[in-house]
Amino acid sequence: MILIIHTSTATQQLPQRLGRPEYSYRFVVDEFRPLLDELGTVIEVSDPEHEVDAIYAACSGRDEPCVFLSFMPPNKTPIGLACPTIPVFAWEYEALPSEAFGGKPRNDWTRVLAKLGAALTHSSFTVDCTRAALDADFPIVCVPAPLWDRMQALRGISSSPVTLSVAGRVIDSRRIDLSAYRKSLMMAAMPGTLPLPANPPGDEVELTLDGVLYTAIFNPHDARKNWLEMITGFCDALRDKPDATLLIKLTHYDPSDITPNLLEAVYKMGRLSCRVVLVHAYLQKPEYNTLLRATTYAVNTSHGEGQCLPLMEYMSAGKPAVAPCHTSMRDYITPESAFVIDSSGEPGTWPHDQRQAYRTLRQRIHYQSLVDAYRRSYQIARHEPLVYAAMGAAAAASLRRYCSIDVVRPRLKRFIHDRLIASGAVMPDSAHVDRA
Repeated sequence: MILIIHTSTATQQLPQRLGRPEYSYRFVVDEFRPLLDELGTVIEVSDPEHEVDAIYAACSGRDEPCVFLSFMPPNKTPIGLACPTIPVFAWEYEALPSEAFGGKPRNDWTRVLAKLGAALTHSSFTVDCTRAALDADFPIVCVPAPLWDRMQALRGISSSPVTLSVAGRVIDSRRIDLSAYRKSLMMAAMPGTLPLPANPPGDEVELTLDGVLYTAIFNPHDARKNWLEMITGFCDALRDKPDATLLIKLTHYDPSDITPNLLEAVYKMGRLSCRVVLVHAYLQKPEYNTLLRATTYAVNTSHGEGQCLPLMEYMSAGKPAVAPCHTSMRDYITPESAFVIDSSGEPGTWPHDQRQAYRTLRQRIHYQSLVDAYRRSYQIARHEPLVYAAMGAAAAASLRRYCSIDVVRPRLKRFIHDRLIASGAVMPDSAHVDRA
């Protein structure tokens, strides 16, 4: 079987494309690649409109099954190809886009998905949203990125303090004058931005991490991530704890225009003994793993997630979370594995809708629940090691049930085979399918 795959960002482009549209699909493709290589011969294309059908025609000539997996949002997935096409997409809002806004019929995802006839996504939440918008029998299945097995090499590895070498910018709340980022100065600098603190001379910054470390990894320009409450809730809850650190790894090619806003949020919280660290750098695997080993809790305060790879990685490696249990996270966040932040629906907009019209719901984080989760998690980490260890084991177990290869492989294999049968590319009895 030939598996044609496409996404808009090449692996070698990632450091420059962090934060650009669809950049995170590259991480998803890379997580799926070993499993796809098991299932057939994988061919990655850069221009599906011109490459896919040529490959499909060659496969048809030799009676070899062929399917195209488009790791892109439905509105950017080709719909007129002869090759059976399956979009692989993430979604995190209550309602699927169902309007042709901007004069573009493809912005109506329900139209595109109905035309394609099937889809793969990463959460039961998105499966439910899609079937509610289309049909209860629409062929769609939850296949999260199968990363659990890869993270097991880091299970049980925890060290503190550690020194993290960062080839990039590090901003430490304990080493800068936060008052330089107060609102009056920010307004005076407009339309420009305030300069950021300079790193010490040298190519790399040595960052020492110890104590109770909360780590969050996200694009600060993504409004879903709700970084303001993440920062203020942490400072509110643990302001008098000098051994508590919130480290935010910024995944954006150039967050300099928004970083002053993050620093202003810290400044407005007043005198603090706790520590907030911002890191803007592309961490290679050794440094990324060093940060994970030093981390006590993974943090997420978002309004919605399609699957959240960083949170999945940390929990797979046995790190408990401080996170809500909504959208995709409801598949793996449990009270046994995380300090669950309460949330509820509020009006939201489709992110690619230029009108920003209220057509859906997102999840509003309950601030006091967030503060309580920070405080309780700190107490557990400092004074209840057996409870903390049990939560770490529960986190790894929950993610094993969600995104291990043993769970994802038969589901993905069966779905692709069924789609090939539906398209007439293979006969129902032409290949054995593991129904486990």
